[in-house]
Amino acid sequence: MRRSEVLAEESVVCLQKALIHLREIWELIGIPEEQRLQRTEVVKKHIKDLLDRMIAEEESLRERLLKSISFCEKELSTLCSELQVKPFQEEKETTVLQLEKDLRTQVELLRKQKKERKQELKLLQEQDQELCEILCMPTYDVDSTSVPTLEELNLFRQHVATLRETKESRHEQFVNIKRQIILCMEELEHTPDTSFEKDIVCEDESAFCLSLENIATLQKLLQQLEIKKSKNEAECEGLRAQIRELWNRLQIPEEEREPVTAIMTGSKAKVRNALQLEVDRLEELKMQNIKQVIETIRVELAQFWEQCFYSQEQRQAFAPYYSEDYTETLLHLHDAEIVRLRNYYETHKELFEGVQKWEESWKLFLEFERKASDPSRFTNRGGNLLKEEKERAKLQKTLPKLEEELKARIEKWEEEQSMAFMVNGQKFMEYVTEQWELHRLEKEKAKQERQLKNKRQTETEMLYGSAPRTPSKRPGLTPNKPGKVRKMNTTTMSSATPNSSIRPAFGGTMHRSPVSRLPPSGSKSVVTSMCSGKKTPRAARLRANKENMEFNGSMLSEGPVPL
Repeated sequence: MRRSEVLAEESVVCLQKALIHLREIWELIGIPEEQRLQRTEVVKKHIKDLLDRMIAEEESLRERLLKSISFCEKELSTLCSELQVKPFQEEKETTVLQLEKDLRTQVELLRKQKKERKQELKLLQEQDQELCEILCMPTYDVDSTSVPTLEELNLFRQHVATLRETKESRHEQFVNIKRQIILCMEELEHTPDTSFEKDIVCEDESAFCLSLENIATLQKLLQQLEIKKSKNEAECEGLRAQIRELWNRLQIPEEEREPVTAIMTGSKAKVRNALQLEVDRLEELKMQNIKQVIETIRVELAQFWEQCFYSQEQRQAFAPYYSEDYTETLLHLHDAEIVRLRNYYETHKELFEGVQKWEESWKLFLEFERKASDPSRFTNRGGNLLKEEKERAKLQKTLPKLEEELKARIEKWEEEQSMAFMVNGQKFMEYVTEQWELHRLEKEKAKQERQLKNKRQTETEMLYGSAPRTPSKRPGLTPNKPGKVRKMNTTTMSSATPNSSIRPAFGGTMHRSPVSRLPPSGSKSVVTSMCSGKKTPRAARLRANKENMEFNGSMLSEGPVPL
């Protein structure tokens, strides 16, 4: 049994006891039956009224709960539709009071979500409005009367975040461009005159509209200022180059150049004006010293002729170079020619430098070839010979490669320019071929001269005997001293017959000078004993000549015979 039922039974028992107690009191008092009946009716009426009021109140509570449930269900359905969430599912076997409480709790929760979404939507709209005003863009299209879904809010957040990033990017771009514009204006000494320029320089950065059109206008303005600045810089640099050139031509001393060094940098208007004044002064001075200037230009012309590998015919083609009539017209002709040559050299500088590199490599190659044919190179004691041989081998590989590269570049240049690339009056590859051919002929000529000389020397030695040769000193050997006896193989040699030969300790062959011979007179022949053995002078001479040939052979095997 429920406690409420037990409590109700106890209430009935209590009421019965109260009525019994009342009857006992009435009897003691002696109240008649009719009055007892009346009094009982009053008690009944009081109890009934109390219970009726209580029942009415509980009925009213039940009605209110039912009405609340109905209202909550309707509102809950509306909220679920607006928020696009799943409808509320009632629990089975629940009481009215619990159902009303659950529905009311769910309604309050959905109301809170609706309020939060509306507030966030309003905040996002305010941010979007502010960013769109700065960026000059249309606002985000969203229905502010309805409750946004979570997906719609997420897309709106992403849009606002993108706008914020765009604003930061454009603001950074604006600040950078503005800084460059201000620097250019200061350099050009330009005062903002249009309203747009004033807005850029004077107005607050946060108030500037960061539209794409304004950014493009900023970039265009910066480009115009930079072009003007570059033009001024180029003009000033041209004036400076003209000043330096005139200084060199007029041979202006350093102490006169120092006052002008202050304007040799910068491109402001006052600097440009000062440079122009200096150029005008130097031009006037140049006209007063035409001969000196022309001679200076001619020195520079000769340098460019060398750098451009001009032939003698090409140099003579510029007739004013040889004129002695120093007039203003002659000066202008020289100026025009030096400008043309300078431009010509700068345009084809890479080719000329390549040819120059080949010339230097070729001279080095010829120098190595000359050293290779020099017998004195074997007296090297510092390792230079090995170093030269390595460099010579390296140069023999790089020189043909350089020629091939130059050939390809020159062919491309000739195809583009529709003209031949000339070096000293002839095509470069013909010039290279001619140099190689001259080198080959020189080598052939030297070889023939060397062979002819060796042949003559051999014939002379065969006829008259070899000349005395003194071997060079070598480490570890003690030179012979005059008046002392040389010992070899424990045998003392104090004298020797003419044309006899000995072999020194270092393994070479040393010969005595031939004895003076008297010319034959009449039919008598002079017979002289040449050694202790019984041999004729003819046999002794043949033996000496044989040893001389062996000596010459050993020398030739070591290197070329010095001429």
